[in-house]
Amino acid sequence: MIVWRTLLRAEARLSRRLQADLLARHDLALGSYEVLMHLGEAPGGRLRMNDLADRVLLSRSGLTRLVDRLQRDGLVIRQSCPSDARGLFAVLTAGGRDRLAEATPTYREGVRDHVLSRLDEPDLRALRHLLDKLADEEVPA
Repeated sequence: MIVWRTLLRAEARLSRRLQADLLARHDLALGSYEVLMHLGEAPGGRLRMNDLADRVLLSRSGLTRLVDRLQRDGLVIRQSCPSDARGLFAVLTAGGRDRLAEATPTYREGVRDHVLSRLDEPDLRALRHLLDKLADEEVPA
């Protein structure tokens, strides 16, 4: 349990530091950055809302509220899915792409400063190996 709690504490501290950096320099919360990042990496800058929620680890309702805010700020729009009347896409706007481009160096700098610079190459290889083992774990039905 000590290892588990340490992992949770490390993740929370790293997220708070990245969030503070993004808010201070770009007035952009970490969750908002992650939505923009995933959309920016997706073909055509768009993802189905369900897929986006899975990628940013939010509930469907949590993502809906976050996309509402991003849409109000002109960073994303919603588009209906032609093959599924109930399906919606979140789509990155030109303004969202610009905001993402502005914030990405800050995000990368934060990851480098708060994580990568604190670990040597063997640490990084070991951490990647351990996290791959955890991420690839099958979830029982």
